[in-house]
Amino acid sequence: MALPPSAAIRRTVICLFLAFSVTNAGPHHGIIQRRHGKGHHHGYIIPPGTPGEVTPGNPTVVPPGNPTVVPPGGEIPGVVPPGEVPHEIPGVVPPGGVPHEIPGGTVVPPGTPAEVPPGTPAEVPPGTPAEIPPGTPPAENDLETNFKGSWAIDNPNVGVAAMQFQLMPNNKAVWFDTTSLGPSARELGPPGNCPLSPEMNFKPDCWAHAIAYDVETGESRTVYMDGEPWCSSGHLWPNGDLVATGGTRGGYKSVRMLSVSDLNANFVEKKNVLADNRWYSSNQVLEDGSAVVVGGRNSFSYEIVPPNKLEFPSKKFNLKFLQETTVPKKPGPGMYIENNLYPFLFLVPDGNVFLFANDRAIIFHPSTGTVVREFPKLPGGARNYPPSGMAALLPLTLTSKDIHAEVVICGGNTQESYQAVDSKHTKTRVFVPALRDCHRLVLSDHSSKWEKEQDMPSGRCMGDLLHLPTGDLLMINGAQKGVAGWENAIDPNFTPVLYTPNKPMGQRFKEMVPTNIARMYHSVSALIPDGKILVAGSNPHAKYLLKAEYPTELRVEKFSPHYLDPALAKHRPEILPEMADKVTTDKVLKYGQEFKVGVKFNSGQVNPQNVKVTMVYPPFTTHGFSMNQRLLVLPVKAVTDESITTVAPPSGKIAPPGYYMLFVSFRGVPSKGYWVHVD
Repeated sequence: MALPPSAAIRRTVICLFLAFSVTNAGPHHGIIQRRHGKGHHHGYIIPPGTPGEVTPGNPTVVPPGNPTVVPPGGEIPGVVPPGEVPHEIPGVVPPGGVPHEIPGGTVVPPGTPAEVPPGTPAEVPPGTPAEIPPGTPPAENDLETNFKGSWAIDNPNVGVAAMQFQLMPNNKAVWFDTTSLGPSARELGPPGNCPLSPEMNFKPDCWAHAIAYDVETGESRTVYMDGEPWCSSGHLWPNGDLVATGGTRGGYKSVRMLSVSDLNANFVEKKNVLADNRWYSSNQVLEDGSAVVVGGRNSFSYEIVPPNKLEFPSKKFNLKFLQETTVPKKPGPGMYIENNLYPFLFLVPDGNVFLFANDRAIIFHPSTGTVVREFPKLPGGARNYPPSGMAALLPLTLTSKDIHAEVVICGGNTQESYQAVDSKHTKTRVFVPALRDCHRLVLSDHSSKWEKEQDMPSGRCMGDLLHLPTGDLLMINGAQKGVAGWENAIDPNFTPVLYTPNKPMGQRFKEMVPTNIARMYHSVSALIPDGKILVAGSNPHAKYLLKAEYPTELRVEKFSPHYLDPALAKHRPEILPEMADKVTTDKVLKYGQEFKVGVKFNSGQVNPQNVKVTMVYPPFTTHGFSMNQRLLVLPVKAVTDESITTVAPPSGKIAPPGYYMLFVSFRGVPSKGYWVHVD
């Protein structure tokens, strides 16, 4: 009996598929082949982090935070490091995907290598397991260490307190203080240089209020400023120049710039450029390199500052949300409370801006001011200045178009904590203990709500929350009682805390070795290219006081995190600009394009599943908020014994144009950073 036409077609397709499978079968069944032979570097092309299979369909996964013991010289099949996400596999149709059609109408079954133009990433849904052939080394856990970090004095007296801070892509850290409240502890060079200060009734000012600090040598030079940047904000232009916005007195509406290319440059300032007063405001760089400048005292608005211009037509966007989240001023001079200054800002992968002020959050469209989403109130207290909690956008893993974006907010203090301690509000001062709680919010999920995170080991206000190259974060600096403001805090929090957001609840915080230097109001910290944390500042006084319980702090420290354990040094990768066989590390990246990283793995040939490539944007840090900070985990396409092939971020919505520090980590041990530019 003749088969129906449809059944005949199915039978023919099945036969063709079986023939194709037999013809292409080899010693390794699947999509991943180890390459040998002349002209090939030894290495694997493996989607990092994808689950391995012990038996077909039976993946064995190690739960996050559950270390696995590997026998000497042994391998554990099917073990995957916690928190890893499968990378894109070029030229492969994901299981369940739509088959490709090739000329002649032949149907290629899912999983068959397809012809994809070079540089075109294939899309693999997050969590899709790859067919890893038997014998493929599984990913290993991060290298274990009991090292809790170390501290070292980098400079015993730099002379200028660090209120505002920016690491520039020439490895100079620029920081500056107020210019109107008297002398610093360092003369403005060269000797005899005493310009007339507009902030001091045009009297000569022979003192430095800004420096450029070499993070490699600890040497510094003075930088001249003629305005008042007290409690200002800032960011980098795409070309690497530093731009600072606002301040007080003569600097309310100023825009000032410091060139990255001129190593002897001073600030160039233009006054009365901004549309509104910007004192205690925050900045966020947008997808085109411009930046929103949001809020400030009595400024319930935002505006957009274009790149590479000191003068431009200004336009103010009123934002009712800022007025709604402000605790009203009480009658009398200086009786502010607010609790929503230095608001937290983050660029969301869709190009909109997340804004958190006091205890509430919205997402708004920067070009129109339209509020596109409003979130429930965050319980527990106030998170912005002066209670001054911490916030960060968690690492963005770029392995699919649907990028998971999530923020975490920790610490701060109660709504009443400022008026309980500030001398303008009370004569019986009470230093309220800082909050210990943390909360997370998924921005990429429109139905998400605040989720309670594990509590910190100790309360903290005025601390910094910094990205580390590995994807972990570090809490550092701050106080355990009180709030921001002159003389308004006690009980310094000397102990940094390592925060690993993907570990199981209860295992996410680990206390590091403490310092013995108080870093409270007007202190800063930042990741620098060698992987250490530069720590400077702390001045809880209106003027420089060198003999006080918490003095004006002029020492500069470096903190070495856990991954700089000397015992792990042999495992530390090295990014090389150029190698003997002409493999180079690209410095200029283009959105969505593959690029090469020349690398030396000191531990020899490596499994690519143990390799992570990250990019970190250097933030502008002041008053406990690191503006523009973001860390991107790039997809690893291939790893050999001398290079890595990876892919640049897809757009400015994910990675605003400019300079980033590029790191390569092997089993949790990062290389030194390498400056790259993306646009």
